[in-house]
Amino acid sequence: MTNPEAQQQARQSVSDAEPQAESHDRSGETRSGETWPGETRSQGPWSEESRSGDAGPGDAGASGDAGSGDAEGARAQEEVQAAERLERAVRAAEQALIEFEIAVETFRVEVENFSRLHHQRLGPMYSRLDELDALIAEAVAARTGDPEDIRKAHEARGLVQPMPGVEELFHGWIDSEGLSPEAAAMLTERPVQPPPRVRPSEEARRIYRELARKAHPDLAEEEAERERRGAFIVRVNAAYAAGDEEALRALAEEWAAGPPPPERRASRSEELYARLEWLAERKEMLAAVAAELESSAIGAMIKMAPEDPDRLLDEIAEQLLAQAAEKETRLAELVR
Repeated sequence: MTNPEAQQQARQSVSDAEPQAESHDRSGETRSGETWPGETRSQGPWSEESRSGDAGPGDAGASGDAGSGDAEGARAQEEVQAAERLERAVRAAEQALIEFEIAVETFRVEVENFSRLHHQRLGPMYSRLDELDALIAEAVAARTGDPEDIRKAHEARGLVQPMPGVEELFHGWIDSEGLSPEAAAMLTERPVQPPPRVRPSEEARRIYRELARKAHPDLAEEEAERERRGAFIVRVNAAYAAGDEEALRALAEEWAAGPPPPERRASRSEELYARLEWLAERKEMLAAVAAELESSAIGAMIKMAPEDPDRLLDEIAEQLLAQAAEKETRLAELVR
C-alpha cells in the first residue's frame, strides 16, 4: 500500500529518471539526455509543469481568516484539482512510455533481422576462415612435429568441430533438480530405491477428514471464497500425502482463525502515485534494454551505417574474401 513516504519516493523516482530518457529513431541511434518520443522539455510527462500541484491529501491549507466550513471546502477543492493534475500527468506518461516502447521494439527487431542477415551472408565465410586456420595449423604441426604446434592444431580443429550440445550429452540424465535418481544410482552402482510408502497416523487422518469437511470448495457460495477454499485444500492434501501431522495441525489452526481481513483500498491519489512509480521503473528498464542493444556487435554495426546496413555487409564480405585468399595462399605454400 502506498503511503505518503512512498508517494514522495515515487515523485523523486520520476524526477530522477527524467534526464535519463532515451529514444530511438528508425536507424537505432540513441539521443541520450533527450525527452521521450513526442514530448518536449517543458511539457513532457515528467516535467515540473506536469507534476506541479501534485500534492497529496492534506497538503493544501486553508486561510486562517476563513471559517472552518470554508477551509474544508477550499481544501477539498484543492485536493480534487491536485488529483486531476496528477491524473493528467499519469496519462501523459503512459502515452510517452508507449512511444518509447515502440521505438525500442523497432530497434530490437532491426537488430534481430540484421543479425540473421549477417549470419546468412557471412556465416559461411567465417566457417571457411576457421577451416583454413585449422588446415594451416595442422600443416605446420605435420612439418615441425613440435608438441606446441600439435596442441595449437588440435585447438584450431576444435573450433571447426563444435562440442555436442548439453541436451544431446545429458538427455534423460539431468533435469532442473540435477541428476535423476536412476542416473545417480547407475553412477554409484546402487539399485534405484522406490520412494518410501507414507502411512499417515490416526491423528493425521482425523485432522485431514475434519479439514476436508469444513473447507471443501463446494460449500462456498461465492467464486472468490471457492477459490480460497480450493487453494487451502491443495495444501491440506499435500500435507496429508506427506503424513505431516504438524503441518495439518497448523492448517487446522489457520482455518479456525478465519480468512485474513480485507486490505484497505488505496485512495485514487495513492493509486496514481503507484502508477507513476511503475511507469518510471518500466522506462528505466527499457532504457537499459536499448543501451544493451546499442552496445552489442550488431547494434554497433547498424549505427555505423544506419541508412544502408547492406552496404556494410558487402564491405565486410570483401574483407573476409581477401583474408580467405591470403590463408589459401599460405596453405598452398605449406603443403607443397
